[in-house]
Amino acid sequence: MCYFGVLLHEAGKVLDKPILNQVKLMDAVNSFRQCSEVQMFASLFKRKQKVMKKVINWFFNPPVTGQSTILIIRLMAGSVFFWEGILKFVYANQGVGRFTKLGFPFPATTAHIIATGEIIGGLLLIFGLFTRITAFYFIIQMIVAVLSTKIDLYFGTSPLPLPPAPPKMGPWAVLHEIRSDYAQILSCLFLLIEGAGRRSLDFIVSTAKKVYSISEKQTAVKI
Repeated sequence: MCYFGVLLHEAGKVLDKPILNQVKLMDAVNSFRQCSEVQMFASLFKRKQKVMKKVINWFFNPPVTGQSTILIIRLMAGSVFFWEGILKFVYANQGVGRFTKLGFPFPATTAHIIATGEIIGGLLLIFGLFTRITAFYFIIQMIVAVLSTKIDLYFGTSPLPLPPAPPKMGPWAVLHEIRSDYAQILSCLFLLIEGAGRRSLDFIVSTAKKVYSISEKQTAVKI
């Protein structure tokens, strides 16, 4: 009986070896999967970081060697946003009243935030500081403004007063009423791509950065 028990014990050991090997293999596969997933996540995170750095660098380092006449575009776009922002504070029908009719949540707060953004952004465009960021902000704002007002105008259901003369609805009415928005969007798009030009604060900041970096390199070489 003892001899038979020993045989059973040894047979059990032999049978357990493949099972243990399978468990070890599964553990190795799982650990490999985890490592590969971590590596994939790390590489994806690094790629996103690089993309974000490129985007931030693109916005904060615009071209500043454009023609000086870009100032005219900046004055045109920036001054319109500047006085439209002031107008929203001066006349309630252009600010709080307008946003109330359009159904915006918290119309008073929304009107004041938009107006403040237009005043500050308009001045930034005029002086040519943070031009790309400001232009991008205004492009988004103008697209939202067009979508929130001109779709209802197309169908003749706008809560705002309709045009005083025909066309009062349809595509031609939208094209007629959208003309200033269209001009502002394209002006900001131009500034987003080309930058503020040489007569701008962006140019002064960029030049100062280059001079500082050159002086630092010269100091490092001397040391």
